[in-house]
Amino acid sequence: MDQLQEHALLIIRTAVEAVKPRRLLSLAVRLDKDTLVIGEDRFDLSRVGRILVVGAGKASAHMAEALEEIVGQRIADGVVIVKDGYAVPSSRIRVFEAGHPILDQRTVEASKQLIGLVQSAGDQDLVIGLWSGGGSTLLESIPQGLSLKDLQATSAALLKSGMSIQEANVVRRHLSLVKGGQLLRFIAPAKSVNLVLSDVVGDPLECVSSGPTATDPSTFADAREVIRRHELEALIPASVRLYLEEGRKGNWPETLKPGDLLLRNVANLVVGNNRIALKAAERKARELGYGTMIVTETLQGESREVARAVASIVKEVQRNDIPVAKPACILLGGETTVSVRGDGMGGRNQELVLAALIEMEGEEGEFLVASCGTDGTDGMTDAAGGWVTSRTLREASALGLDAIRFLDRNDSYHFLDKVEGLIRMGPTGTNVMDLVLALIP
Repeated sequence: MDQLQEHALLIIRTAVEAVKPRRLLSLAVRLDKDTLVIGEDRFDLSRVGRILVVGAGKASAHMAEALEEIVGQRIADGVVIVKDGYAVPSSRIRVFEAGHPILDQRTVEASKQLIGLVQSAGDQDLVIGLWSGGGSTLLESIPQGLSLKDLQATSAALLKSGMSIQEANVVRRHLSLVKGGQLLRFIAPAKSVNLVLSDVVGDPLECVSSGPTATDPSTFADAREVIRRHELEALIPASVRLYLEEGRKGNWPETLKPGDLLLRNVANLVVGNNRIALKAAERKARELGYGTMIVTETLQGESREVARAVASIVKEVQRNDIPVAKPACILLGGETTVSVRGDGMGGRNQELVLAALIEMEGEEGEFLVASCGTDGTDGMTDAAGGWVTSRTLREASALGLDAIRFLDRNDSYHFLDKVEGLIRMGPTGTNVMDLVLALIP
């Protein structure tokens, strides 16, 4: 591993550490004798019946662990649902693992446990929700007329379409009895305060875990329009299309809208997001001697298109010391998408760096481009992302690897594996979208 790679790993790991649940919850929650303080809300525990904890998402078990350290034995019971491999031990909160990014039968069974728990809550009880990215898949209650297979087929079509997470969640919220604020129908009449670790650009509450305790501005008609716009009608089960049409006609209840009476006893608090990770990365890069610039914290779009922009910035720094003089660290945060057309293996971060490598062909200066999911997972692979350098160009040439062919097949994983360009971090316990960085010495 050369110095650029060592520095890149230090910057990425520093960013991830900054958004670990233990740190974030210690800033948002404290117990002051008999008073529980969560953000700006204060709860007199002498007047609270039970404290119940529920949650879903890749970070929810680590959030539960952190909450237990603060609240301890005052927690009566709890259920959180995480992706396989993301569970951590808990003494008072039950942790279930389930499928992701495609839900499975374990999702349904664990969700029944969670819903059953909040349904038992009375008007003196307090339900604390822990929500993070991944919860859209990990928490589900299937409406009448639909099946698990229907939702699995729909999820697969959404994932391969290249649509944004915001668009996908419009559809998901309208194929569920718990998303889009509808979990509150089961929590009432108890009070609810919810801690949210955002993995969505702009931190819209309705998008993180599909907003189980937040209002939803979208409608059944909007969900139908997303499917039409991305030409998915033939890939979506007929039962799903029928359900959305019946909902559009008013035959199924809409998701919760502003002004609903269920919102009177609910608070939602964003405790962490991509900005915090980017700022930590910026500080570490400066410590390492780089001139640093955060280009955006709202990165979106096709990975390949983003790669062109990143490569263009790298070339500008190399040639003209613009927008930052060398040695430079360029940072971007957000989440890109991939339209899957090939039969290969990879993820949005791996595809981004492979596409950037192609754009850097013929450049003589040294560089490193890395892209990494803060959750430790990129697509359905064991990698968090990948990196490419000027040395990667030489190694690929020596091995006779055609980067364009790999990209055309959406097979970034196997290309990067051959040139030692995969970043493997394992489950990080957090999730605030992706970090893209370029180092130019």
